[in-house]
Parts: sequence; structure tokens; C-alpha cells
Amino acid sequence: MNQITPPPKLDIIPASAPFSDAQRSWLNGFFAGLLSPDVATPLSAEQGAAVMQAGDGDDGEAPWHDQTMPIADRMKLAEGRPVRRKMMAAMAQQDCGQCGYNCHDYSEAIATRSEARLNLCVPGGKETARMLKSLYEELDKAPAAKAGDKGADKADAVAAPAVTVTIAEPGRSRDNPTEATFLSRRLLNKGKSEKETYHVEFDLSASKLDYIVGDSFGVFARNDVGLVDQIIALLGASHTTKVNGKTLREVLIDDVSLSPAPDSLFELISFITGGAQREKARALAQGEDPDGDAATLDVMAALQKFSGIRPHPEAFVEALEPLQPRLYSISSSHNATPGKLSLTVDSVRYVIGKRKRIGVASTFLGERIAEGEKLKVYVQKAHGFGLPQDPKTPVIMIGPGTGIAPFRAFLLDRKATGAPGKNWLFFGHQRSDCDFFYQEELNAMKTSGLLTRMSLAWSRDGEKKFYVQDRMREVGRELWTWLAEGAHLYICGDAKRMAKDVERALVDIVAQFGARSTDEAVSFVAELKKTGRFQADVY
Repeated sequence: MNQITPPPKLDIIPASAPFSDAQRSWLNGFFAGLLSPDVATPLSAEQGAAVMQAGDGDDGEAPWHDQTMPIADRMKLAEGRPVRRKMMAAMAQQDCGQCGYNCHDYSEAIATRSEARLNLCVPGGKETARMLKSLYEELDKAPAAKAGDKGADKADAVAAPAVTVTIAEPGRSRDNPTEATFLSRRLLNKGKSEKETYHVEFDLSASKLDYIVGDSFGVFARNDVGLVDQIIALLGASHTTKVNGKTLREVLIDDVSLSPAPDSLFELISFITGGAQREKARALAQGEDPDGDAATLDVMAALQKFSGIRPHPEAFVEALEPLQPRLYSISSSHNATPGKLSLTVDSVRYVIGKRKRIGVASTFLGERIAEGEKLKVYVQKAHGFGLPQDPKTPVIMIGPGTGIAPFRAFLLDRKATGAPGKNWLFFGHQRSDCDFFYQEELNAMKTSGLLTRMSLAWSRDGEKKFYVQDRMREVGRELWTWLAEGAHLYICGDAKRMAKDVERALVDIVAQFGARSTDEAVSFVAELKKTGRFQADVY
């Protein structure tokens, strides 16, 4: 492939011009090439169309990029946009990296056919997978554009450019993981806590894998053996039946997801049942909910619902989704403890009906993996979440519950590197006597001066629930002073409730102590986001 040497960066098209970032970047490059004293290789018509993506009715904006918005509302906002943009709207909008991309890049990869997997958006689940499948079929049906056609959707009709496949270094991608050794787990809760949260540690020395604070850690967990054996019993199969060169038991433990039952499983069931059962299976395969229990149907529950079916083990396995890795915020610093990495993990346990359910990865790390055992892992580079470049910059960190994970990493890293900037942590949970994670460690940081301020909020200690956003309002004047001094603000945790409430409190603080109207305060917070002074790692 011919390599094009880019012209020197020359910003001719102002940011206020009515172009998307991609369009503006292409135009700047075009004019820079014209004005450069060096001879530049011009882009071909196909390259120009693929890069600029002009004339497709898309303005480059993504008003649906809000993880709290229902998918139906997101798709409505994307009406009239090119298929590739509708695909982005179908994503979970978390930019979590579990798919190996951010939401925009995953949708672009699918639309250009450089990524064939439509089920990688873990937080989006079945809703996203169904929508992507439908949109992909729409992409297939789109007529090929002819030269000179007017009104053609250029971005969707342009033939996909040749894709150069680059294999990432081991441990730098979900598609090329490496091995780490599980070292230990330590329960962080005390007494009668309603939670079960662990500090877990890994040894990375053999892989020589490193990371920076703000990155996430991908873990390839294994399914619970007890659950696997129950499923095999429901199938009426043998543990040792060979499937794809492995035993059925090995495949169900290591390779496939046993969480929400996929549409393909219900399609399989519809082929081997009849009557009312077949109709129900078909309806479930199409995303309908004939009995009002679709949301509770994992693989085992689906087999119990259609009891007596005996699909061939190979067909059964083929109908399941691959077991996806899980991402966790890293709670350690490579600069502080090179060769080691830690996570802060909530074990997920709940009951539906009379059956106990568990989170796959969280309980794998919390109880099933043994010390010294190896597992497949990788580091997912952060998407716009990390410490400021200037170590003197003050930081405000808001992370209740396991949201403290990246901020423990931030503090350890600033200590290890001698960063002089001030540090303010907001932490909260249910009860101070049993849910104060890393209490001794944080108190020592406060005593040493590393942690300039620590503001705590406990929702169950008093008669009235009290959260981190309530604490923010109490110290609003001081918080505004830090922001006025140039502090960067970070949030980690629940997107649908905590993060929204925190942002609302921040707007109110800016309005009150920054002497701004509500609209001006909203614009101020938006500018913080735009300039990277307000970053979020939410889920």
C-alpha cells in the first residue's frame, strides 16, 4: 500500500466553521498540502470521500451520546442519519472499551466491514446486538453508489478501504491477551455490610505488561462449574462429549456466555419444539416478551422454561454467544508497584424467583480463582480518562463505592512521581463502620499531606440518606475555588444515577458561587468537558 506523507499541521479552517471534526481535519490537510513547499501526494477521489464523509446528511454531532438515554430515544435522534451513525446510536454510549473500540470507532469499523462481530457491546447487551444486526442488513441492502450520483449516502456507499490488520502486542488487546498470575484477594467490607467487595492483586512480571493510571484491565473469567453441570444435566448430555476438540464441560466453562439467553438459542429451540412452545420461542427470538419474563432468561432459565428439549450439544454451543472479557478500573499505579496490578471488585449476587444468580467475572475473582492460578488478561487504554499532564494541577476525585478504584491509583501515582498538585477525594458508601474502603491507607495519605482534603458521605448512617453530591453542595464554595484555580474534576461510578446527580450538583455550585445563571453554569460545565477538565469513567 502506498504511504502518504501528511503535510505539516496547518489550521486554516476555524473550529467555528460548520464542519465536523473529521471534515475540518480533511480540509485543513487539503489546504496544507496546497500551501506546502513540498510536493504532496494528493488523495484519490475514493480516499477523499472516505475520509471527509461529506454530503451524507450528517453534521458530525452525536446528540444520542448519553449512556442514560434509552436505546429507543437514541435511535429516534439518529433518524435520517447514515447507517454508520445509526450504528453508533445503537451502542451503549459508555466508551468503555470492552469491545476494543470506543462507540464511534466500533460503529465505523462495522460500517466499513473491517469488523464483522456485532455482539461486542457488552453493556448494550441484546438490545444493541439486535439493532446492529438489523442495521447491518440495511447496510447490505443499500444500493451501490455510482460516480456522479447525487444524494447518495457517500459514507455508506463508498467501498470499504483496504484494511491493514495490525496485531497488538500481547496484553494490549482483547484479541491478543497475555497471562497474569492471580496473587490474592482481600475483603474490604467489615461487620454486617450488605456488600461483598474485594481488593484483588495480580502479578504481571512474567508478561512484562505495564499500564498507566486511568487504564482498565480486561479479565477473561470462567463460568461457575456448578452452573455448567446443571446445564449439562438439563441437556441430558455427557460432560465428556466432544465439541470443537474439547469436552462439553470445558467449552461451557471457558468459551461461551451463560448469561442472558441469546436470540439464536430461542431460534434453535423453535426448530425442535412445536405448538405453543414453538410460538413462544419464535417470539423471544424476535425480541418479544410473550410471558413477561424475557429479562430474566439466562441460558439455564431458558432451558428450564422449555423443559424436555434435548438439542445436540454441538448445536447448543453454536447457538450461544462467546464469553466476553470484563473490564475493571485499575486501582494501582505501575510507578508505585511495577509488575503488580490491583482491582476493586464488587461481587454480584442476586435472586430471581428461588434461584441464586451470580456475576461471572466478579465471583470468579472473588471466590473461584485460586492464588497462583494463571488467567488471560489485557490492558485497555483509557479513552480520555487520566491525570493532567501538569503534575502541579489540582485534582478533584468523586468516586463512591468501587468508583474509588481509579482514584486510589491516581493518589498512589502522584505519590510515586512526587506530583505537587493538591488532591481532593469525595468518597461514600452505605455505612462508615463497614464500607470505608482503604480506610487506613486513605487516612495515612491525609496525615502525610498527599490527600489535601477528604470528604465522606454515608447513605445509611443517619435517618436521611446522604450522598457524595450532598457533600459537594455543603463544601460548594471551596470546590468552586479549586475549579477557579484550574483543578481537573473526575467522576467514577454509576452513570444513570450518581454521575447525573453529581453533574447537577456541580452546575448548581458553579451558578451559586461562580455568580452565573443556570444556562451559563451549564455552559461552563460543558466547557470543562470539552477541554478535558471534567472527565468521567462511568458505567
